[in-house]
Amino acid sequence: MPETVAMLGPERDFIGYGRYAPRVRWPGDALLAINLVLVYEEGAEYSIPDGDGRNDNWGEFDLGISPTVRDLGTETHFEYGSRAGIWRLARLFDRYEIPVTVSACAVALKRNPEVAAWIGERQHDVLGHGLRWSECWTMTREKEREHLYRALELYRHLTGERPLGWNCRSFPSVHTLDLIIEEGGFLYYSDPCNDDLPYFIDVQGKPMLVVPYSKALNDSRYLVSPGYSSPRDFFADCRSAIDFLVEEAVGAGGKMITIAVHARWSGQPNRASGVREVIEYAVAKPGVRFMRRLDIARYWLDHSDELTSRPNTKYEA
Repeated sequence: MPETVAMLGPERDFIGYGRYAPRVRWPGDALLAINLVLVYEEGAEYSIPDGDGRNDNWGEFDLGISPTVRDLGTETHFEYGSRAGIWRLARLFDRYEIPVTVSACAVALKRNPEVAAWIGERQHDVLGHGLRWSECWTMTREKEREHLYRALELYRHLTGERPLGWNCRSFPSVHTLDLIIEEGGFLYYSDPCNDDLPYFIDVQGKPMLVVPYSKALNDSRYLVSPGYSSPRDFFADCRSAIDFLVEEAVGAGGKMITIAVHARWSGQPNRASGVREVIEYAVAKPGVRFMRRLDIARYWLDHSDELTSRPNTKYEA
């Protein structure tokens, strides 16, 4: 029977750590490591001016406009993120001295070099998010490889270094993980959303660290239903997760959580207030620590022997 595209890609794992999870001790004996991800895609989305023959539909709302007509509304929603939103969030993170991970498309950084400069000045880490904000599952393997390598070269040019982690738009293709391994320079991979803690997988006989992403605490929920109707919803959702995981970690070992915000959405002043409340709550909460995604990956790699072994005590939820 010939292999089909639907049968390619990684095997599914329904077990993971199962009943026994690693008893993590984060730096400073933190109970919870929060990775705050600032997503920067503005200028890398599909648009008529860029010759895509279509408009993107992830601005502020989707009107279903004809792909032959420029969607100037959505274009300007994206522009808000690069002109104003990114800097409102940057000032917020600077004020509280929060280390963040910037999931940025390479072309987005090219079109706004000051963002790349700010990332370097504040020593935030970059999570590779594609050459453009493209749907990689629509590409051939060769096209996706070309985009990956072009993106890495552009990141090096703009920031002075290549990203050590990767996260696609929405979800990866069946070829993405193989291409990540083939390239050979990544420390970790972040497309899966299937766990609360990092873990290792075997790809082509080589180990790859997965630092799971999450779309649960993500400001894209302002645009989907059921979702957030106000910044209070975003804050309440994050607070509930933080409280639960800190309590759980007391008996089960350290936990990790990803909170993701986008420049064009949470950069709006009303929604930025929700981000500020999350930060203020987290920094005042005993046992909580903000960590860059790269630092989480390096910690896991440095402590892999003790973290991936089966603990002596049963996991207590």
